[in-house]
Parts: sequence; structure tokens; C-alpha cells
Amino acid sequence: MIKTQANCSDGNESDLIHFELAKKMILDHISAIQDQQQIPIEKAKGRCLAKAIISPINVPAHTNSAVDGYALHSSDLPIENETSTLTVQATVLAGQFLSTDCLPKHCIRIMTGAPMPNGLDTVIMQEHCQREAETIHIDARHKAGQNVRIAGEDISQGATILAAGKKLTPPDIGLLASLGLPEIKVKRKLRIAIASTGDEIYSLAQTPPLGGLYDSNRYSLLAALDRPDIEIINLGIIRDQENDLLNSFNSAANYADIIISTGGVSVGEADFTKAALQSSGEFNFWKVAIKPGRPIAFGKIKQSTFFGLPGNPVAVLLTFYQFVLPTIDKMLGITDQPIAPIIKARSLEALRKKPGRTEFPRGIVRLTKNGEWQVKTTGKQGSGILSSMSMANAFIILEHDRSTVKKGEWVDVQLFSGLF
Repeated sequence: MIKTQANCSDGNESDLIHFELAKKMILDHISAIQDQQQIPIEKAKGRCLAKAIISPINVPAHTNSAVDGYALHSSDLPIENETSTLTVQATVLAGQFLSTDCLPKHCIRIMTGAPMPNGLDTVIMQEHCQREAETIHIDARHKAGQNVRIAGEDISQGATILAAGKKLTPPDIGLLASLGLPEIKVKRKLRIAIASTGDEIYSLAQTPPLGGLYDSNRYSLLAALDRPDIEIINLGIIRDQENDLLNSFNSAANYADIIISTGGVSVGEADFTKAALQSSGEFNFWKVAIKPGRPIAFGKIKQSTFFGLPGNPVAVLLTFYQFVLPTIDKMLGITDQPIAPIIKARSLEALRKKPGRTEFPRGIVRLTKNGEWQVKTTGKQGSGILSSMSMANAFIILEHDRSTVKKGEWVDVQLFSGLF
């Protein structure tokens, strides 16, 4: 009998590691960086907050009017089925403060955001009263305390408003500005080196010979890593020479927190990434029970975390989002960030699958008029068909123990909107 080696089409290899276990094993090896830097808040979107923000002031700083209208004593509100006539004593605009007291049976014309005059506790919206010369007429529809924003109602002085580990969003930046904070401390940028490996890979400035390929993987990763909290180190294309790989990886490890290479981690005679990693650092080589993306190298070179991703374009992106992205977030110390949602959708087609591995067909998800999520694949699902990713808006997740999906069955889908 001819002895064969396992390949990516096999689903029942004894040494394949379960997808969830592989992910856990990776994350168990990762610690958050501690280095911080002080930056202006206008540069802080997408950065990880290193130190909790304690509010130095109340927001709003003063009790103020929520509308344009008339401020008055609630004791001057009319009782049921009656009206009251009040004299307009003065006007206060936003940014002004009226120091004189308001007389009984009088009111103050007030604008939105203007501080409430001393002793007044209620504001009547201008559309809800009738003004004649220097008086207003109001009816009994109003309640004491209406249309008033209390000092500290949004944020109280001394309160923790943003916790360490928060990935900062545009509303967070506005919130920081409302507290008068021009700078904050964030985790430093994560330094990530990327390389494509292989003698068959050529740059976009070259014309590949017969059998050669343009280097798409590095550009996919450049785009995926284009984030405010990441500094990219582009190692370019490294040829299939063990010494070249070893020298490039060792050099990058002097600076990078993470090194990512693509290609060279399978069982081919010219796949030297695994050998280079074995000779230069801590090494764990996994054949993970997933499709696409079965061969993955993970380890350390000096103090750098190393990922050797597969060479096929779809497998590169899949393994990046499922394994590398969670690593990046943990290393940055991100504990609060937008969620990559996984929802249930009805499959519009049958999906062939054998139990024994987690599969990630690329899908197009849509919401019907009846409020039901539906999904279909993008067509051919080969790991080299990058258009299957380009056309998709979600991964369809077919669990490890699941078998063939019948048309109309429910499946999990992971929306790209939370990943990309």
C-alpha cells in the first residue's frame, strides 16, 4: 500500500488540533504590553486607553436649561384648570450667568445651555406659552423641574468615565474634550513585521515568469493591519532559503512584537519557514482542524511572537482574523471594543461538510423584509480563490462536529463588519 501524507482536504487526522483549542493555546501564550505614551486626544481614535479617565469636573458644570424658554419658580405654576401670567424680568443667554434673584410671579427668558438663575427650578418651553409684550401666559400642563439639566447629570466629578483597556471611539474623544483633557495615556503602538515567502512570489513592479505569482498576501495583511494602534514593518518578499528566512526573522525580532509570514509552513520540500523557526526560537507547529488554513506555525523568536500563516490567499485572511487578530487585541490590552457579531442565518443552499473540522465558507448575508437573516456562499470556495472573500460580507461558521447542512437550516455567520 502506498503511504500518503495528510493534506488540507483530510478531515480526520489524529494530530489535528480543534479550532477553539488552538485559539486558546495561542492566547494563553500572550501577555499585554505595558509601555505607554502620552498623545493628543485628536490622535487617539482607535488607540487603547492605558489609564482610566477620572472626571475632574461635573458635566454639565452648572444646572442649565435644556430648551429655549422661560425659567421660573415651580411655586408659580398654575393649579389644574387655571392659567398664570408672569412678568419677564430679564434674559440670560448661553454662556451668561444672571446674578440677580428672580422676583415672585416673574420669569427669566433663557436659552438652551444657559445656567439656571438662583432659586429657579423649572423651564417652560417657548412653544408652550403665550407671550404678550413683557408677560407670558402658561397653563397647568407643566411640572416642577421640567426641562432642567442638573449639574453633574451626565458625568459627576470623580467618576470613572473610561476604563483602561477601552479602544477609543469618536464619542470617547468628544467626551474627553468635554472634560477639558487635551492629552491622555494610551498603550504604545504594536510593532508588527510582515513578510511573504517563496521563490514563486513576485512584487507588483515585476512581471512574473511562467509559474510565478503576484504577491497578494502581503497587501492583504498591509490593509488588515492598517490601524492607528499598529506600526507595520514591511519585510517584503523573502526567498525560500533557510538562511535568508532565519536572518530576516532574527533581525525583525529585535524590534517587532509580532512577526507574520505567509507560505512555507506546509510539508513541501521547499517549505523552510518551519525549519527556520525551529532553529531560532520556541516553536509550536499545529495542523489545526479548520478549512481553509490547516497548516499554521506559532512560536517565538527572541521576544517576538511568530505566526507562520498558510500561503493560499483565503487561508491567510481567515487565519489572520481567527488567530492573529485576537492576539493583537490581547497584546494591546484591549478589553472593551466593538464586537464582531455572530448571528444565526438561514442557509439558502446545501453545504457539504464532514465532521472533524471547523469550516469557514465565505458568505453573503442579507436581511429579508420579514426580518430574517439569510446567507448563501459566494460560489467556489477554494483557498486560492480570493474573490470568494472580496464578494463576501461574512464567514459562515460550520462547527467541528457538524455534518452537511441542508438548504433552509440555520447556521452561524460572523459578520465582517466587526472584523475588518
